[in-house]
Amino acid sequence: MNILVINAGSSSLKYQLLNPQTGSLLAKGLCERIGIDGKFTYKPQVEGKAALEAVDVAMPTHSEAIQAVLDALVDGKNGVIGSMKEIDAVGHRVVHGGEKFAKSVLITDEVMAAIEECNPLAPLHNPANIIGIKACQALMPGTPMVAVFDTAFHQTMPPQAYMYALPYEYYAQDKVRRYGFHGTSHKYVASRAAAMLGRPIEELKLISCHLGNGSSVTAVDGGRSVDTSMGFTPLAGVPMGTRSGDLDAGILQYLMNKHGLNIDEMLGVLNKKSGVQGVSGVSSDFRDLETAFKGGNERAGLAVDMFNYGVKKLIGAYAAAMGGVDAVIFTAGVGENSASQRLAIASGLEFMGIKMDETANNVRGKETVISAADSKVKVLLIPTNEELMIAMDTASIVSGK
Repeated sequence: MNILVINAGSSSLKYQLLNPQTGSLLAKGLCERIGIDGKFTYKPQVEGKAALEAVDVAMPTHSEAIQAVLDALVDGKNGVIGSMKEIDAVGHRVVHGGEKFAKSVLITDEVMAAIEECNPLAPLHNPANIIGIKACQALMPGTPMVAVFDTAFHQTMPPQAYMYALPYEYYAQDKVRRYGFHGTSHKYVASRAAAMLGRPIEELKLISCHLGNGSSVTAVDGGRSVDTSMGFTPLAGVPMGTRSGDLDAGILQYLMNKHGLNIDEMLGVLNKKSGVQGVSGVSSDFRDLETAFKGGNERAGLAVDMFNYGVKKLIGAYAAAMGGVDAVIFTAGVGENSASQRLAIASGLEFMGIKMDETANNVRGKETVISAADSKVKVLLIPTNEELMIAMDTASIVSGK
């Protein structure tokens, strides 16, 4: 079974064609500058097939972008499938499903209407996701389409974890609550952790650390998300690349009054000028911060320390919330590639039964155990694969399994 995975943004579109049964990737690529001038990248993963890199293709809308993808996949010379009939279904990443969707679903008119109702919760993402779905529906009539939501995995959180201590009517009327994000990634690495440990996921208490430019930590008890660090929006939690993470809301009023900022300008600061970039004054890229710190930039070191400290605190908090932990998982850009940050986060958690193996930890992007052999709590490095998870969900739904 071949599944086309689509992740549509407002002016870009990422895609992969995968076989979820074998895990094999047939092709991947990117459509950029949609609505401007159009740049198309196609990377077949089949030997003997040539790639295209940032080729000019007119893409006034997402429909032309999708058509470029389909044309490349079935191209007589460099395509990886013989015809469109070999695409069994399309899995669409949708950022926000609100409280309506606790799992991936086959897209119907009713589902599309429900996704549109969630637009106010993710105004930058959901409308773009919807445009991608409609473009595929127009070009691939009769091909099943599945929506896979970033928020769905976290719908198992209990009320004490997802509620905010605000007047209750803000939840009842306006649906203000913790939703959480990166759910597809957390779900994937949790399932891989169970496989690595050789135990049923229903028996495991896991803490998944998705660490990158956007970061979130999730407590997974018995395969179900029971708490997560991102909140009503992806702004909450640990400090991130350019996002502030958690802070005292009174700071907003203080700064807005002092500097004459309106709420949109203030949110721009919190989302785009804060986090490790704001503290360091150097970069939102942790690799740049490491280099800067080695060169004597103390603020770069402080920014990384603040991030690591935030993750460490959440690991302790989630272990307490679950009444224990069997394994801690590191994933995503920083989690998969920064041995020094993994070690800094895990150091000091020996009281919880975590003991790192520095030699085993000296690795990048490889699925492996990085804790010591006698560590009571295992520490795992698991590269995330959200596209494969989307493809697996899609295949399961269209095959009725």
